[in-house]
Amino acid sequence: MQQTLKNNEFGYLGNPNVKRDGVQTSFTKQEIVEYQKCMQDPAYFAVKYVKIISLDEGLVPFNLYPYQEGMFKHFQENRFSIVLACRQSGKSISSVVYLLWFAVFHPEKTIAILANKGAVAREMLARITLALENLPFFLQPGCKALNKGSIEFSNNSKIIAAATSGSSIRGLSINLLFLDEFAFVENDAQFYTSTYPVVSAGKDTQIIITSTANGIGNVYHKLWEGAVQKTNEFKSFRVDWWDVPGRDENWKEQTVANTSELQFEQEFGNTFHGRGNTLISANHLLAQKSIEPELIKENVFIYELPLKGAEYVMCVDVAKGRQQDYSTFTIINVSMQPFEQVCTFRDNNISPMLLPDIVYKYANLYNEAYVVVESNDQGAVVCNGLYYDLEYENMFVESSIKANALGATMTRRVKRIGCSTIKDLIEQKKLNIKDAQTIVELSTFVAKGNSYQAVAPNHDDLMMNLVLFAWFTTTDVFEALTNIDMKDMLYRERLAAIQDDMLPFGFVESGNYEKDKYSKDDDGNIWFEVESWTGRNV
Repeated sequence: MQQTLKNNEFGYLGNPNVKRDGVQTSFTKQEIVEYQKCMQDPAYFAVKYVKIISLDEGLVPFNLYPYQEGMFKHFQENRFSIVLACRQSGKSISSVVYLLWFAVFHPEKTIAILANKGAVAREMLARITLALENLPFFLQPGCKALNKGSIEFSNNSKIIAAATSGSSIRGLSINLLFLDEFAFVENDAQFYTSTYPVVSAGKDTQIIITSTANGIGNVYHKLWEGAVQKTNEFKSFRVDWWDVPGRDENWKEQTVANTSELQFEQEFGNTFHGRGNTLISANHLLAQKSIEPELIKENVFIYELPLKGAEYVMCVDVAKGRQQDYSTFTIINVSMQPFEQVCTFRDNNISPMLLPDIVYKYANLYNEAYVVVESNDQGAVVCNGLYYDLEYENMFVESSIKANALGATMTRRVKRIGCSTIKDLIEQKKLNIKDAQTIVELSTFVAKGNSYQAVAPNHDDLMMNLVLFAWFTTTDVFEALTNIDMKDMLYRERLAAIQDDMLPFGFVESGNYEKDKYSKDDDGNIWFEVESWTGRNV
């Protein structure tokens, strides 16, 4: 049958390996039996009839590992599946073979493959095409259309491939949505928020999400943790490095030697660390837990409505509004300890000319919050619009004698102090972060040269809100606003921690020393006297 049908007469647009639409196939008894087996069992279909490209051997049969068979069964039995798999485990090829099986044996279904980039999604579709070309004709449903972006079968099922965006599947009735490497998708929260209602509306619609770990706080991390804790509708499936044949302790040691322990744990150990060399240590990043906002409006995420009598600080970072960097603000309740992040704003399309109105609205909502605007570049436009046009006076002024002194200039010194202080605030649990996107930026804010910035393709605009806030807490203005001497408080906390760590070594108070004496210079730096012991020289 295969030999007689696979020719240009029955092939699709000159491709003899793809059966065109309208070709009538007569089944033998054996083919009917095989068809039924394949229809019931995707693993049998894959092993018996699917071929894939091997780097070493070229086109070879798809010999499934036990965990890949388990993955197929997991997809079959669960409507919402999420897979955490180590690097190079074959999760992607397993997924696309399952999608082909689903399209072949389920008529009138629409399957969407969405990846971080359109090229990646199309490459996965190309893998499906290759597997289709090597199926015998009695299993092929016939092909109506085949191109780089979609395949439409004679059974009225189709597979489409696109990049993840809010408009990728808008207006379509999706029966199976596949999200590949979802932890690496930019704007994942916005995409998922716009996509999930489209998919979940159908009673039988399936979602398959796969990825390796990529930091904490992103949508994938939240969905995975929810699946493990059984607090959402997803069912988890995990593939660890030792599940892959040929990987043992020697392989691990060699891989770690060629990379690093942290990189290995994240890429192969399925560990949700922040990225290496992050400003905030991995343990403290893992401790951050986002919450769902009470209200989302105008790209504003409200986690706590304003409290009567509470004091708030709003820090603003301004972009050019050209869909590149984001204009952001973060509002923090400084009336309580620890401080609480209560509201965020993030928009990469708003003009600096319109941003003052948004800032004004929410600053007033939060008890006329004290506003600190980064005045670099377009920030000056927002400062002037807010102060002069809208007459909002409760904002930071860098100098009373300096021209154009509205807002705070982000200099190297300001950023250095801000980075150091935000690290202390978070690691000493003096500030609670509630926003998921902020946590993502915390986990991707890494050392580069003598400073810190987001690792591509991530952004750090919300993170710079925190850096600006942290710097502001070290100023006299903040102390006057809150009656909190932040430098003194953080130093005392750090000193107490050091003393606690040393207690096991038997240090005993002898009574022959005085209380530490210190003073502050004009920059607010704290200086301690070295000779604080009585009766002896240090």
